[in-house]
Amino acid sequence: MWRQSQANISLLFGEVPFERRPAAAAAAGFTAIECWWPFVSAHPATADVDAFVASVTDAGVQLRGLNFFAGDMAAGERGVASHPARRQEFDDSVAIAVEIGARLGVTGFNALYGNRLDAVSDTEQAEAAVAALAAATEHADSIGAAVLVEPISGVAAYPLKLAADGLRVLGGVRGRITKGRIALLADLYHLTVNGDDLELLVAEHADDIGHVQVADAPGRHEPGTGVAPIIDLVESLERAGYTGRIGLEYVPAADTGAGLSWLTQLDPTFGRSAASVPGQVTR
Repeated sequence: MWRQSQANISLLFGEVPFERRPAAAAAAGFTAIECWWPFVSAHPATADVDAFVASVTDAGVQLRGLNFFAGDMAAGERGVASHPARRQEFDDSVAIAVEIGARLGVTGFNALYGNRLDAVSDTEQAEAAVAALAAATEHADSIGAAVLVEPISGVAAYPLKLAADGLRVLGGVRGRITKGRIALLADLYHLTVNGDDLELLVAEHADDIGHVQVADAPGRHEPGTGVAPIIDLVESLERAGYTGRIGLEYVPAADTGAGLSWLTQLDPTFGRSAASVPGQVTR
């Protein structure tokens, strides 16, 4: 069975401090993780980068997915790729992310597009995004990684809401690059909440999907807590030829470990060799 999951430690394992979450994921049975930008700024200190890398390597897991710097997420920002005045911040984070990726085996970098700006035209933002994403894609290719573009929900100013919005950005970037791969990050929660036709997306654009993330809707908790047909959609992706990992990017309804029982529907082998660590619930 191809299906393999990876835990998004920016949302999962919130019971422990961030630096202990790679180890908590390993103890729960995961061999791979992903996360949002793990630093406060676009240009963290070398010591902070080394500490993050050490937390992953010491845990014995692979970091397969990493976001570029996305601004102040807590304040509602969702990326800076389309913000002309913040190109240096974006480029700085790309360079650091690729360095981390080379050390930890990252295969996909998520580049959030950025919210609409009142003082900048949509056309100017679109050009800024294409230029920044093209450069990032070619840079990521130096370690064999892809850049991902994600439609999201919950932020009115974020312009990419449906898969079609993301695909238009991909088309612009692909016309600019000479090497590398840029693809769609299909977060099934965000696309469901935004009313996208996911069966149509899978049928017509499976080749454009570089990574998949799951959470149930409504609520953005683990599958089984809402009504979204998560497993059916994953099976549709499998039939369409998707062979990538499935990122678990949801807010646990309670304790992370105790809520992982649903995962055997996705991968019956999950957790069979999980270790046990004090204070961490495992299956």
